[in-house]
Amino acid sequence: MTDETKVGSDIAPEDCLAATEFVDSAHPDVVAWARDRIGDAATDQEKASRLFLAVREELRYDPYAVSRNRADYQASAILTQKNTFCVPKAVLLAAGAQAVGIPARLGFADVKNHLSSDELREAMGTDLFVYHGYTELFIDGRWVKASPAFNESLCHFFGVEPLEFDGVHDALLQPYDQEGERCMEYVHHRGVFGDLPFEEIRDAFIATYGIDGF
Repeated sequence: MTDETKVGSDIAPEDCLAATEFVDSAHPDVVAWARDRIGDAATDQEKASRLFLAVREELRYDPYAVSRNRADYQASAILTQKNTFCVPKAVLLAAGAQAVGIPARLGFADVKNHLSSDELREAMGTDLFVYHGYTELFIDGRWVKASPAFNESLCHFFGVEPLEFDGVHDALLQPYDQEGERCMEYVHHRGVFGDLPFEEIRDAFIATYGIDGF
C-alpha cells in the first residue's frame, strides 16, 4: 500500500473524486467509456446503476484470471480485458463513477463461496475468497455498496438471481440462491480504501492460495 493511499471508513467523499494510480478516472479512455455508458441518465442514482450494469455484463467473471502484472489493475487497462475477477471490476466501477462526478472508493471483504465448484476449491485450497472487491459510491449524501462481480449468465448457471443496483440500496453478493440454499457469506471485512491496496492483496493471495510470483 502506497503512502498516499487513504484508508478507513472516514475517507471523505471529496477525497474520492481525484484519480489515483489504479482508479485512474481521469484517463481519457475511462472518461469516454463512462460517459458513453451513462447515456442520458440525469441523476447520480441512474448514472451509478448504468455503470454497475456495464461493468457487471461487459467483463465476464473469471476467478482464474488473476494477473501478476501491477499495471493490469488500472481501470484504463481493465477496460481492455474480457474476463476478470471481482477486484478489477470494482476498480473499474469506482473509476467510472468518479469520471462522471460520483465520489467512489473501494471496499474489501473475505467471502465464503458455498457454490464454488470442486475444481475451484481444489485449485484454491479453500472456499474462502480473500479480499473480495466491491465499490462504495457516495450518492445523495450517503455511501452505497455495490458488487458488480457476477455477470447475468453466470448467475443463471448457478441458480442465483443477478444483482441489480438502483443507486439507493446496497447490492452485495447474494446470501442465498433461488432454492434458498446458502450462497455467498461475508465473514470478515477488510475495510475501505481510496485506491487499490495492491501489495496487501498480493500478500494475502500468496498466504492463502500459495500463488508464487504474484
